[in-house]
Amino acid sequence: MNTVPEKETLAHIAELFKGFADPTRVHILCLLLTGEELCVTDIAEKTGVSQSAVSHQLRLLKQMHLLKSRREGKNMHYSLADDHVRTILQMGLEHVMCE
Repeated sequence: MNTVPEKETLAHIAELFKGFADPTRVHILCLLLTGEELCVTDIAEKTGVSQSAVSHQLRLLKQMHLLKSRREGKNMHYSLADDHVRTILQMGLEHVMCE
């Protein structure tokens, strides 16, 4: 990339990275790296965070287009939005592990 993106694009990129700026959100995203769909109850159990706090973080992650959801009966099942999210997470993990 030889040119600096437009201000609007820069703002969108900054918004994207806000999704990775909270340890609980990153924990949730990492749980979903396996490709397995998880519901709020599963995520709360695996993170040790209350269901209401998990629901709040899931809502934010979905608004940031980092997650997608699928309803099954009364439960919502969450997964990573796409392979771009998976790549960003994996690259972040590699970067931190190599320090």
